[in-house]
Amino acid sequence: MNKVFNSEEVAKLTQVINDGIKVKQEVKDLSEGLRDTVKAVAEEMEIKPAVLTKAVNIAFKESLSAEREDFEYLETILEAAKKA
Repeated sequence: MNKVFNSEEVAKLTQVINDGIKVKQEVKDLSEGLRDTVKAVAEEMEIKPAVLTKAVNIAFKESLSAEREDFEYLETILEAAKKA
């Protein structure tokens, strides 16, 4: 089923697509900048960049208690499998 868009709809679609492209590019640029900053700080402080990135993500999501619960469950699983 192909819809035929009128000129007003075409203008709206064009606008939202152009705005979406701009927002996606800004997010990409900001993410790359954050990655570079995390890497530099991690190197300076002798921390693994992945650990610092995880800390940022947990802080952003406010999910420390959930992460702690998941880790405790993971420990239980590994202990049961005699891998801890």
